[in-house]
Amino acid sequence: MLNALTQLALPALLALDPETAHEATLKALENGLYPADHTANPPTLAARLGDLVLPNPIAIAAGFDKDARVPDAVLGIGCGFAEIGSVTPLPQSGNPKPRVFRLPNEHGVINRLGFNNGGHEAALARLRSRARRGGIVGVNIGANKDTADRTGDYVKGIATFYDVASYFTVNISSPNTPGLRDLQAPAALDELLGRVMEARAQQMAAGKPRRPIMVKIAPDVAEEDVPAIAAQLVAHEVDAIAVSNTTLARPGVSHNPTSKEAGGLSGRPLFHRSTAMLARVHQATGGAVPLVGIGGIDSPESALQKMEAGASLLQLYTGLIYEGPGLIGRIKQHLDATCRARNLKNISEVVGTRAAEWAAKPLDG
Repeated sequence: MLNALTQLALPALLALDPETAHEATLKALENGLYPADHTANPPTLAARLGDLVLPNPIAIAAGFDKDARVPDAVLGIGCGFAEIGSVTPLPQSGNPKPRVFRLPNEHGVINRLGFNNGGHEAALARLRSRARRGGIVGVNIGANKDTADRTGDYVKGIATFYDVASYFTVNISSPNTPGLRDLQAPAALDELLGRVMEARAQQMAAGKPRRPIMVKIAPDVAEEDVPAIAAQLVAHEVDAIAVSNTTLARPGVSHNPTSKEAGGLSGRPLFHRSTAMLARVHQATGGAVPLVGIGGIDSPESALQKMEAGASLLQLYTGLIYEGPGLIGRIKQHLDATCRARNLKNISEVVGTRAAEWAAKPLDG
C-alpha cells in the first residue's frame, strides 16, 4: 500500500517548489511514511567499505539528509548504507533562494544550495540518539563558507563525529562554496589529507577503531590533473573515492532556459561525464581504491553501467526525485539478476569490466 501511495505522491511532490518538496519528503520519512523494504539482501550484493560489510552497495547521496534527520529511514527503504551531510562546523543558511531548479524533461536538477545545514552540534546530537540502532551511517564533512582554515574545518569534522560515524566523506567537490574545489589541486590535497589522516591517527591512538575515509571529487577535474590527484589519494591510502559531485558544465541541457541558472547540474545529463570520469579514476588508481559511483543513476541499467565502469558502491539522489524510492529495489533486483545470468557469485565481479571502454570516451559525450 505504501509503495502505491509513494508513486501517487510523486506528481504532487513534483508540483511543489523543489525545496518545499524536499522538506515534505524528509518529514514523511521522519514520521515513518515510507515503503519499508523487509526483503533480505541476496549474498550477491554484499559489499565492503574498508572493514565495513554492507548488505548491498546502494545509498542516497549526501545532500539529501544534510542534518542527520532520517538515516534510519534511508536504511529502511532498502539502502545498504546511509550518508548524512554535508555538515559544517557552524550552522549556515546557504545561498539565497530560489536555489534549486528542476529540468524535468531532461531528468536533471541544478542547485546552488551552498552547504546549508544546522552545523556539527545539531547533527551530532541526532546521531548520538540513534547510535544503538546499528546500520552503516557515514558523515560527509565540509567547510564553512567564511572559515579562515578550510582544512581545519575538516579536521574538526573528524574529531566531532568520530564516535558516531561509520565512515567519513571529505567533500571538496561542491561547486557552490567559493574556492572549495581548489582543495583538489595536488599540493592542497596533500596538505588536507595529511591533516585529516593525522586526525584519524590520533583517534586510533586513543584506542578507537579505524574509520574509513573517502574523498569526493568533482566531475569537472581537468583530465590532465587526474593522474596527480589519483596519486595523492593513493599515497594517503584513502579508503574510497567518490566520483562525482555535480557539474558546472551543461551537457545536453543548454537548449533549456533553466540551464542558465548558476549551480551544479545533477541527474541524467550528468551520467556520461561522471561515468567517463569514474573510469579515468579507476584506471589512474589501477583499480586499487574502491570507487563510489555517483551521477545520473536513474535506472537499473545505468546502475550496472556505473559498476562496469569502475564503481564498487553506488549513490543516487536526483534519480529518486523522478523515479521514487522504488528505484532502489529495482536496482537491487537487476544487479542480483545480472549475477545469476552471468554465473557470478557477487556483483563486485563486474566492477571495472568496461572501465577501458568508458575511459576512452570523451568527457563531453
